[in-house]
Amino acid sequence: MTRRTAASRVLDVLGAFGPDHRALSLSEIARRAELSLSTTHRLVGELLSWGGLERGADGRFSVGLRLLELSALAPRGLGLREVAFPHLDDLHRATGGNVHLGVRDGHEVVYVEALRSRGTAQVSSRVGDRWPLHATGTGLVLLAHADPGDVDDVLARPLARYTARTSTDPEALRRHLARVRRDGVAVLRGQITDDAMAVAVPVRDRTGEVTAALSLVVRDDEAGPGGLPALLTAVAARIRRSLTAGPTAMGAGAAVRPVERALRVG
Repeated sequence: MTRRTAASRVLDVLGAFGPDHRALSLSEIARRAELSLSTTHRLVGELLSWGGLERGADGRFSVGLRLLELSALAPRGLGLREVAFPHLDDLHRATGGNVHLGVRDGHEVVYVEALRSRGTAQVSSRVGDRWPLHATGTGLVLLAHADPGDVDDVLARPLARYTARTSTDPEALRRHLARVRRDGVAVLRGQITDDAMAVAVPVRDRTGEVTAALSLVVRDDEAGPGGLPALLTAVAARIRRSLTAGPTAMGAGAAVRPVERALRVG
């Protein structure tokens, strides 16, 4: 068995936490990190002193604010989220749908922002959630713009199925990816949740590279996406301009409102 370095053991402790494991006891951390209780106790103590972990009144541990400060420095993390948020908020208000901003991390999409709806399709989405690339709107957009070798790697792996409509056939997915590249939009129905439709578009940085994906998830009423692709494309363009100009760029409302009016009369 390969001997783990001190740094790798610290990363194992932090890796014990996740969307479904936000607060853990010492023994739970040790079990999930596959470390002895004494080693876990020492590493957790060091992370507490540094601010990487926090201890609650119940004695359980959670991720500390020091890590939040560091993540804010990541160009694809909170920095992107901060610039994009006004535009995402306008999209959320205009549609009432579930809004997601995701970036690719290996074979998964990670949500750096998620605004949940109270009235339309109820989907499980929180900041930090990870989903497979093949079954989500944001993931499919990011995969469509990935290197061919990365696409081959993803499609060669077992593809999880969440509903009877989840697409898990590699060749069908390749055809879908080609359509996404051609049309600039992904439309998925019932892939993760039976009654949900996801519409997603790429978000490009100042150089034109796809740095993130924006999606809107609404209830699937069988009527099709209508004006939603144009709406999301307008918001994605506004985010790109804000990434170029910085957070003081003009608000997203000007981009949303013309398409919102079209939706009302369409």
